[in-house]
Amino acid sequence: MLDDRSKLLLKALVERYIADGQPVGSRTLARAAGLELSPATIRNVMSDLEELGLIASPHTSAGRVPTARGYRLFVDTMLTARRGDLPTVTTLAPGIESPQRVISQAAHLLSSLSQFVGVVMAPRRSSVFRHIEFLSLSEHRVLVIIVSPDGEVQNRIIQTQANFTQSQLVEAANFLNSHYAGVTIEAVRERLKTELEALRGEIADLMKQAVDIGAQPGEQDEVVVAGERNLLSVSEFSSDLGNLRRLFDMFEQKTQLVRLLDVSTQAEGVRIYIGGESQVVPFQDLSIVTAPYEVDGQVVGTLGVIGPQRMPYDRMIQIVDVTAKLVSNALSHAK
Repeated sequence: MLDDRSKLLLKALVERYIADGQPVGSRTLARAAGLELSPATIRNVMSDLEELGLIASPHTSAGRVPTARGYRLFVDTMLTARRGDLPTVTTLAPGIESPQRVISQAAHLLSSLSQFVGVVMAPRRSSVFRHIEFLSLSEHRVLVIIVSPDGEVQNRIIQTQANFTQSQLVEAANFLNSHYAGVTIEAVRERLKTELEALRGEIADLMKQAVDIGAQPGEQDEVVVAGERNLLSVSEFSSDLGNLRRLFDMFEQKTQLVRLLDVSTQAEGVRIYIGGESQVVPFQDLSIVTAPYEVDGQVVGTLGVIGPQRMPYDRMIQIVDVTAKLVSNALSHAK
């Protein structure tokens, strides 16, 4: 556990590094923390923080910078969100507008206010299947064919623990089609928890797998991205062309973004994911602040800001929180 002095110095170090991007030395930290401590005392505290993995010394610099673990402790226990310093934005897409326009405007608003990258997952359509089939491809591999009410077909491959005969696969498909056709995937998942006890375990596992992949995001889940070029002015990225190229590939392909935002949909309120300590974030120097948004009280998507670890988290929380509320309000009234 950190004592109060160590917490205060860590907080001051993170805030100073976020503000100017330079490794923080003991003299600078003493001024930033407002403590009457000798440079030697501060160096001892910094040494302790470094041993705990909260700060690190880059290259040969005498200063220290926060690590991913240090940022996590900062945002979880030391951060206080500011209020009232954002431009007044009361609505998105005034009047009756399409959801696509609302989502696009929200992405650009996030980017404009944050000066980083704004991302918004378009509202997901309710996952309802009209018909499902299983087809054995080889040992431990089964093709799941899911037909939606409007005729859209999804093909997904699942790996199974057991080998199934085609008759077993037909039995499983017939059970799902007769009991759950027309029911949302989310509702099916809940009902399967209690209604499959009478079935053989292996067949039950197959059905659960099929329903799980049906609930996963697919290509139809559009992600709108705005402000990618803002990262060109961020030194952490602009100094490493390989890293920058991988980032732009992520924005272009969008598959990773869909998965990331889908994870965020399961959480309540604003969440912060820090690269290097979160498996959700694919890059070490990246942080993502997200929040789900609703339509008529039901969570249907996620939005957020993507930027460097060295971002002003208090401001990003406010930007993301306000935008999520604006999107929820706009989409709930765009009927």
